[in-house]
Amino acid sequence: MVRTQIQLTDELATHIKDLAAQEHVSMAEMIRRAVTRLLEATPKAEADDRYARALAASGTFRSGRRRVSTAHDAAFAEAAGR
Repeated sequence: MVRTQIQLTDELATHIKDLAAQEHVSMAEMIRRAVTRLLEATPKAEADDRYARALAASGTFRSGRRRVSTAHDAAFAEAAGR
């Protein structure tokens, strides 16, 4: 396991301690369970889909300018009005 330090509001800490006491587990176990539920509720496929869509869009738009890939800093500075 990896040791991690977090900060909680007093209200959250009290609530988690109370739940942990009811379940006869540690506060850390309650937090691990909550994080696990959060990760299970956020499907990895959704993140993979966003990545795939971003990858598919890359290179599909044309600025009409040449050498942007090799002179990107200058192009950005010009676009930013510097």
